[in-house]
Amino acid sequence: MSKFSEMEVFTCVIDEESFSGAARTLGVSKSYVSKQISKLEDRLGVQLLQRTTRTMTMTDVGRAFYDRAKSILDELDAAELAVSNLHSSPRGTLRMSVPMSFGVRHVAPAIARFMIEYPDLEVDISFVDRTVDLVDEGFDMAVRIGQLEDSSLVARKLAPMRQVLVASPDYIARRGEPRTPEDLRKHACLIYTYQRTGSTWRFTRGGEDVSIKVSGPMRANNGDALLEAARAGLGVAILPDFFVSHDLRDGTLVEILPDHDCGRSAIWALYPPNRHLSTKVRFVVDYLAETFARAPWLA
Repeated sequence: MSKFSEMEVFTCVIDEESFSGAARTLGVSKSYVSKQISKLEDRLGVQLLQRTTRTMTMTDVGRAFYDRAKSILDELDAAELAVSNLHSSPRGTLRMSVPMSFGVRHVAPAIARFMIEYPDLEVDISFVDRTVDLVDEGFDMAVRIGQLEDSSLVARKLAPMRQVLVASPDYIARRGEPRTPEDLRKHACLIYTYQRTGSTWRFTRGGEDVSIKVSGPMRANNGDALLEAARAGLGVAILPDFFVSHDLRDGTLVEILPDHDCGRSAIWALYPPNRHLSTKVRFVVDYLAETFARAPWLA
């Protein structure tokens, strides 16, 4: 019997807290398990377990050996998984968190196409704009927009993103078009409450930054609500390009202060830093990166 197999029997005995439990898990007889533990102790020249008719406890040496053996076996499993993942297809259930509006518009159609190609995969999508804790809440991955906070998560850029200041032609006809950021103080502004700067809008032009405190008739934590309000002529809004690109093309909305930068960032895929990325996460992230690399909403 190899050293790795002896380690497996020993760690299984500890994990199952009995010889009989290990025997059931490994599909062998209890006597076989007992003999392998005895052989292991003889080979090492130490006592790993203290056994009576009723109890079984690890010695100090046994505990130290268990910790090392468990780590080695985990590494061996990870190595085999890493190799097999290179040649396997995604399967099982993938839990992912995506922003509400971007997720419905762009992630959901992409995932649907992906699942047709890989029918063994099931996907559980949570559409939320809050920042979820991937590990504590049991998500395999997330899609997030904007500047990322310092995190232990792995981040892969999926697409660039530009913020655009917009209003409807009807609003401009009634209230006039702002010519400078300062003009916005006199306009009805539609405010996204999840924006970090709140009702302070920031602009950059020629390397100079300006911050303007704005106000208006609507505050919302959902971009679609602000988009509909802007289309209806209720006010001026700052919205991502993936929201407003079609409206700008068909004239439903007009870009205001196009020579000022309202903010640029990116759309990201995030996942926990596992030593070996699972097949399902790797395939989905690669597919989303390929799909969104050219920002198809701008086409």
